[in-house]
Amino acid sequence: MNGGLHIVLSNSRGPQTLANLVAELGPRARAATAAEAAAAGDWVVVTVPFKAYDSLPREPLASKTVIDTSNYSPQRDGGIQALDNGSTTSSELLQQYLGESAHVVKAFNNIHHQHLAVLNRPAGAEDRTALPIAGDNTEAKRHATELFGILGYDTVDAGPLAQGRRFAPGTPAYGAPYTELPSESFGSLAPGSAPAGFLSLQAGPASAAEIRALLAKAQN
Repeated sequence: MNGGLHIVLSNSRGPQTLANLVAELGPRARAATAAEAAAAGDWVVVTVPFKAYDSLPREPLASKTVIDTSNYSPQRDGGIQALDNGSTTSSELLQQYLGESAHVVKAFNNIHHQHLAVLNRPAGAEDRTALPIAGDNTEAKRHATELFGILGYDTVDAGPLAQGRRFAPGTPAYGAPYTELPSESFGSLAPGSAPAGFLSLQAGPASAAEIRALLAKAQN
């Protein structure tokens, strides 16, 4: 909201259940159905349990930049063989479901929302934080990068959508780089609830160079 954006929120329970959140966010926020929110957005940010991805409205997402923040968790989502054996990624399955007319970009999934809320900085700031993205459509990634800039973040392009696996849960670039302690202090964070002590840490910036180095570790 601090970037001057107008926000349209939706959930699975209906717009009326978002009244308190809309009031908290202010006059640039409103609630709608999922289809209405998808149709309204210049950027459409999808944050749902992966098992619910096939409930998303396909038609209004055609031609949209769809930013997928979700992470697959076998304990929550049930085992999916293609994900468990590494033959594809959750974002690629979402792209297949939505069809070629939608443009999925993996982003925002490797940073906790409490850290995301406080690490934004003006362009050119020495402590500007970078977040990785992955996607198959160059224009959609450029569009996502524009949003990151508005929100106060730099972007590191990890490559095609399949490369989102390099900043998924369990990789060096997931979660820990955005704390005051180095990522080695926590090892590789798994999907699900953060370990004890993680959320008590102060947020800490992670530069584009640092994120590139962590992505490279996952590639090796």
